[in-house]
Amino acid sequence: MSALVVVRGIVVRDARRWLRQGSRLAAGLGRPFLWVLFVGLGFQGIARVDEGIPYSAYAYPGGIAMGVLFGGMLTAISTVYDREFGMLRLMLASPAGTLPVLAGRTLSAALVGTLQGLVVLAAAPLAMPVGPAQLAAGALAVVAGALASAALGLLVASRLTSVENFGGVINVVLFPMLFLSGALAPLDRMPAAFRVAALANPVTYLLDLLRHALGQRAAFGVATDLLALALAFALAFGGAALLFDPERRFLRR
Repeated sequence: MSALVVVRGIVVRDARRWLRQGSRLAAGLGRPFLWVLFVGLGFQGIARVDEGIPYSAYAYPGGIAMGVLFGGMLTAISTVYDREFGMLRLMLASPAGTLPVLAGRTLSAALVGTLQGLVVLAAAPLAMPVGPAQLAAGALAVVAGALASAALGLLVASRLTSVENFGGVINVVLFPMLFLSGALAPLDRMPAAFRVAALANPVTYLLDLLRHALGQRAAFGVATDLLALALAFALAFGGAALLFDPERRFLRR
């Protein structure tokens, strides 16, 4: 069985599942806009940044990052469903092996994260002045972040056996990653321990890449951001491949 056939089959299957769950997609899109409304506009009168922009504009990349992060990582719940009902065992036992199955799952989750991030990005002109070039650069940042988020979600799901466990664990992971990324305040204003944690947080570099794209002051270079996201993807996907392959077929190959 061709690896590409397996990847395509998983992506198509998951896409059909999303289309049947319209309320889930609507909730996924509503979450980042609530962030923009309650955090960006709600803190406008009490929060200040030194970038010379309104706080609502400063917080807006955090809403985009939320759409990407939650879309990419929460979609891994499909993997937990399939494990709970025995479908995942059949997929992993296919002649194509473990990697195409995980690649299909990662790609399908990344598509959800990309979709959610792009919808929030498309509304950015309502909050700040941005041009087509900035939106295009932001779209590339969204895709890079969605791939890393999808791989991280797969890694979290690799040892979970029930949907209830996934919901509890993923929220403990998601919110600290978002809050320790500089979404609420610049990194140099964080306590020292938080800054150290932020440097190890992939969402920090996604957010920084979005700030580059939207013309805001960033903490790192574009190359550093892309390298960090690529490293996060490689480590997360590699870890998931090992954890999903108890017979170690991947290592023997």
